[in-house]
Amino acid sequence: MKQDMFRAAVLAVIVPWGVQANTIAVETSLRPEARPAAKGAQVSEIRVSNVGFDQWIDGFRTRAQAEGISAPVLNAAFSGVLYNTDVIARDRNQSEFTRTIWEYLDRAASNERVLTGREALRANAELLGRIEERYDVPAEIVAAIWGMESAYGTFRGTENTVEALATLSFDGRRGAFFETQLIAALRILDNGDVSARGMTGSWAGAMGHTQFIPTSYQAHAVDFDADGRRDIWSDDPTDALASTAAYLADAGWVKGQPWGVEVRLPDGFDMELTGHGVKRTPADWAALGVRNVYGEPVPDHGTASVILPGGMRGAAFMVFKNFRVLARYNAADAYVIGVGHLADRIRGGPQVQADWPRDLRALRLAELSEMQERLTAAGFDTKGVDGRIGPNSIAAIRAFQRAKGLVPDGYASTDVLDRLR
Repeated sequence: MKQDMFRAAVLAVIVPWGVQANTIAVETSLRPEARPAAKGAQVSEIRVSNVGFDQWIDGFRTRAQAEGISAPVLNAAFSGVLYNTDVIARDRNQSEFTRTIWEYLDRAASNERVLTGREALRANAELLGRIEERYDVPAEIVAAIWGMESAYGTFRGTENTVEALATLSFDGRRGAFFETQLIAALRILDNGDVSARGMTGSWAGAMGHTQFIPTSYQAHAVDFDADGRRDIWSDDPTDALASTAAYLADAGWVKGQPWGVEVRLPDGFDMELTGHGVKRTPADWAALGVRNVYGEPVPDHGTASVILPGGMRGAAFMVFKNFRVLARYNAADAYVIGVGHLADRIRGGPQVQADWPRDLRALRLAELSEMQERLTAAGFDTKGVDGRIGPNSIAAIRAFQRAKGLVPDGYASTDVLDRLR
């Protein structure tokens, strides 16, 4: 969807922007769940009157009408809308804890999720087959995104999208961004695809079976069942699943190409060659001793990179262009590997074959920030301190490891932090 920037902004609680596959922020599930109060507990009011918020809505109405939103649409959209304190609490909930890639995959591609995915694939085989025929995106990939985003439609979010986006716009921390999404949501209402009360989703404004945001919906949603509406909200997943495939097709999905393949690296392999910045043909990688888990050269699916999401002691993957296409949906390596691996498992493929370094723990966000600070102070510039390990930080870690005579795998480990202290 143009999900790349949005998901970085609103799903930071789930996958911090730029975090590769080393760590991923902890969440109670892969999607927010309702939090019932304990029996007898006093429940705080979530939706409250707020004079400042009401004044902001008055000002926003003027801006929205200048953007072409009609008064009747505005009246219907904002009827009963209140300031939502729960939305703000969730937006502020930047957990200090992180999760390793193997912990993430344990949940993203759990046996339960795989079995449920296979059942969802069987139950929707005819529909997913037609979608694949139209957009050339495999049914298993669409099903995996469906599973990751809403547990195959069982949790699509119940927040009033206009209320959530208005609350976040008024809050101001990323107000301009959320106001753009709010205007887009109102255009969707104006188009008649859904009613104001039927437009529901996550606390951050992502909607439907596969969690489209309003601007992405506008750009990529399709009316696959030809009923005159692009309906991603109802129990019928037809338009939502087709829209997801359409989005990936628009992003450049390559028919017949895998997202990635688990590989084995030979002893003495140059770790400087790992990472998204180095691209070779499978034949070139084979000449360097890189093989699939069965000891065979990887077929030529186009140029590819070799990544080490868990460092040199974990699994290695050869990843292709379709990896980057999935990253348009969510930029974190962990998410892309989660979707790709879940799709492979739904198709009947094996679990990741390599061992993970399960004796290692993930660094907390504060520790990741400390690592960036210390790297930069030591002359290995991370180009900023945000607790998120992206390409600049990985390059800095590698340079530090190289200077210390360590294997330069770029992995943000406790060992690296300890050596910096």
